Amino acid sequence: MNTPLPRRHFLQTSTALIALPFLESLGFRKFASAATGANARPPKRLLFIGFGWGVTEESWFPNVTQKGADYVLPAGLQPLERHKADFTVVQGLVNKYNTNGHYGSTFWLTGANEFGEPGQSFHNSVSVDQVAAEHLSNDTRFDSISLDCGAAAGSSGHGPGLSLSWNGRGKPIGGPRNPLEAFHRLFAKDTTPIEQQKVMLSQRRSVLDNAMEEARDLQRGLGKTDKAKLDEYFQGIRAIETRLSRDEKWLGVPRIEAPLLEPKPGLAGYEEIKLMYDIMVAALQTDCTRVLTYRQPVSTLLTSLDIKLDSHTMSHYHTGRGEKEEVSKRRDLSQSELLARLFDKLKSTKEADGTSLFDHTTVAYGSNIRTGHTLDNCPTILAGRGAGLKLGQNHVVTKDTPLCNAWLTLLQGVGSNAERHGDSTGVIKELLA
Repeated sequence: MNTPLPRRHFLQTSTALIALPFLESLGFRKFASAATGANARPPKRLLFIGFGWGVTEESWFPNVTQKGADYVLPAGLQPLERHKADFTVVQGLVNKYNTNGHYGSTFWLTGANEFGEPGQSFHNSVSVDQVAAEHLSNDTRFDSISLDCGAAAGSSGHGPGLSLSWNGRGKPIGGPRNPLEAFHRLFAKDTTPIEQQKVMLSQRRSVLDNAMEEARDLQRGLGKTDKAKLDEYFQGIRAIETRLSRDEKWLGVPRIEAPLLEPKPGLAGYEEIKLMYDIMVAALQTDCTRVLTYRQPVSTLLTSLDIKLDSHTMSHYHTGRGEKEEVSKRRDLSQSELLARLFDKLKSTKEADGTSLFDHTTVAYGSNIRTGHTLDNCPTILAGRGAGLKLGQNHVVTKDTPLCNAWLTLLQGVGSNAERHGDSTGVIKELLA
């Protein structure tokens, strides 16, 4: 190897096909340059994990007077004690336009105003993961992966859309709803002959071309409203074209061998979330994508913990306390246990240069809802060293600081040139290391 070769070239050579999955599992991006002998730096990644119904505020949030690193970890976060130096709790963030107490994730990553578009009863905008994907995922098979849960949106306090991810037109981006679907999306082998795949892609391109031609003919004589609708249609076509171009680029490139076994069907709740986290790590480990979102279930989590109380009733623990409050605290502890295990996996999974996935990944964990139907002080944990954040802190922002300021901070931290996102007013400088 006298010159550095991109990964796709090696995937297409007969001599490297066997060795490559092993190299990918170690995080190799490019082979060493003969001139320098140095490995390319591992890429940056982002994980966004959202949940509904918020948290038990009295036992999840650290004391606001204990700012900085010298704070006592509250009971709801105790399972994260071994990682305390590697995550920061951010308090006081708000999505100012969010007014619906059942929307724990719909606007979490967008900061959009639901009624911000005249004449529309519902409006959303692009989510931060999709902005990041444009910057981070040019060389990966998938620009991003959006994971959903099989549970009904209302039962887990998420809101409409069935996704945390929203495209540039404010439309939800669907994705796998359980570990088995996620596994097959990432690692299932396509046995369709290459020539047949080429024909299928060509046919899809032909259909798109015809649709675009007919749409252009319709433009003549349309009114303002219809032109706006047609423009949205064109945007959708362009998005499909982008996906087709990515498919064509990876045509004939074998899927990476999965670094974990195929999941069993029917998992729900605690075990489902645990395995989804493992699949997220595997996706980063094999560089299938560098940006993932996961709309985590709540209702099935409670069921898997042998809790009979439904999640919505639990969320109103302020009215009656007792069993509802105890269930809410158990939910918090379970979620924190799972998150701590995810951090363990990210730290133990090594890159080619000896560093860990945790060193190059940032995890954003939280909800639009603080507790019950209360929408201020969105629960927010930021972890990992991928975005250059100051970790190990209990950080309390100034009043009315947009949640999107945190997302803008992450975007710029991973190298994006984004100047704003949603309703952001700037980065949170105190979060930067």
